[in-house]
Amino acid sequence: MSQPPPIEEGDTIALHLGFLDHYRGVIESKLTGLTEAELRSSRLPSGWSPLELLKHLVFMERRWLRWGFAGEQLDEPWGDSGEDPDGRWTVGPDETFADLIARLHEGGEATRRLVTGVDPATRAETGGRFGEERPTVNWILFHVLQEYARHAGHLDVVRELTDGVTGE
Repeated sequence: MSQPPPIEEGDTIALHLGFLDHYRGVIESKLTGLTEAELRSSRLPSGWSPLELLKHLVFMERRWLRWGFAGEQLDEPWGDSGEDPDGRWTVGPDETFADLIARLHEGGEATRRLVTGVDPATRAETGGRFGEERPTVNWILFHVLQEYARHAGHLDVVRELTDGVTGE
């Protein structure tokens, strides 16, 4: 599950990758042990479910790294929200925790392959998510990391409300 984030890493790419691995583990540990009903229902006024948030993280990392940084042409870059960038997160009845957590970790492996050894100042490709204004890989990784950290905090609250489990 969750491994501690790196504390001695000076390479910012490796540092980001270590923290991303850590937060993927935190997300998995927050969701492990919830029932199917708890994974698919919301305890919050905004209405999102833990499984919807997990699917969002799968697509978020894919959008920023494969479609954004690498410029890959992807089917359904906004598949977490019905192809509407501003749409509500959705999850189908056939989508399971096991499948989505596997996809989360596969996405992490794809990110690692794409950015390992890359100069942090390298700009994203055009033709995918970005046009003329292309952020650096360092910026993209920082953005993805803050998404994971923010949503891990959301899951902290949901898990505590659900069954009282607390902590990272």
